[in-house]
Amino acid sequence: MRFQRCRELFGDDFNKIANAKVIILGVGGVGSYVLDCLYRSGVQNITIVDFDRFDITNQNRQIGSEFVCELKTKVFKKLYPTITIIDKKMDTKWVDGFDFEKYDLVIDCVDTTPVKIALAKKCYKKLIMSVGSAKRYDATKVEVATIWKTHGDALARKIRNELKKARFNKNFTVVFSPEEDRCKGSGSFVGVTGVFGLTICSEAIKKILLLPL
Repeated sequence: MRFQRCRELFGDDFNKIANAKVIILGVGGVGSYVLDCLYRSGVQNITIVDFDRFDITNQNRQIGSEFVCELKTKVFKKLYPTITIIDKKMDTKWVDGFDFEKYDLVIDCVDTTPVKIALAKKCYKKLIMSVGSAKRYDATKVEVATIWKTHGDALARKIRNELKKARFNKNFTVVFSPEEDRCKGSGSFVGVTGVFGLTICSEAIKKILLLPL
């Protein structure tokens, strides 16, 4: 049986996992690992949103990146047939107009700061956010905290500051690393980006297990 070992681990709570509705925004170096982990863990209802195509420079860190020049959403639909795909470039207008109510969890793996802030304001109760995973190589530094307890990460600091300006004080979960930048530019290491994705998946499963039957 495909999910036999998951059922052995989670017992009757596996039904919560199987029935959970999750949306992943951005399926790059972090998001692709979130998708793979949730899919292999038995989540049956996953929606992904992305607009990008795979580039050869993605091959150091992204699942599916051997399909250079193909749309990420279309590739993932082939690899994970039961998912729902939305091929869309996300902006704040899209966030404001999209209906997130039907999802149990919203997983933010996008790179655009205004989009992340809009998601926080709209979906904080069900949000798990990834911040800076590039320029690092020590996977043991990855942490989980509320946005207000993040530290050592420039993107998280910017988000905190913008939310304070907007008088927003709600909590939501963030996966981050306080490791100092190890390079300039956009250097990245799958040992960290993958751990970000798997950590988000673990946090998602824990939250799903708390959902009512």
